[in-house]
Amino acid sequence: MSEEPMGPSWDGGVVLDIGADVGALVLYTSASMLGREIELIPDHSDVARTHSAVRARELPHGRSFAAVYPHVTSGNYGVEGSHQRVVITGGRVTEVIFDAATA
Repeated sequence: MSEEPMGPSWDGGVVLDIGADVGALVLYTSASMLGREIELIPDHSDVARTHSAVRARELPHGRSFAAVYPHVTSGNYGVEGSHQRVVITGGRVTEVIFDAATA
């Protein structure tokens, strides 16, 4: 059984659950990554891994492609499939462009 990729999300269609020691991540990618799930790997083993699928995002300025992580514990993370590192800060949204050159 194969899963169909989810359709695009629209401006205001994603709810983020941030505050205190919880932030969010928007990981922008190329269109070629549509449907791929990307895992965030925390530096500390007491924090759970999390993953999100790359979806088309319909925004006022046009279409983009991104994986959105709406509830991420503050800390340092590796991005699966690359050598990238991201820092999540509570109460904030971190926006990063996926570095396919390191994948």
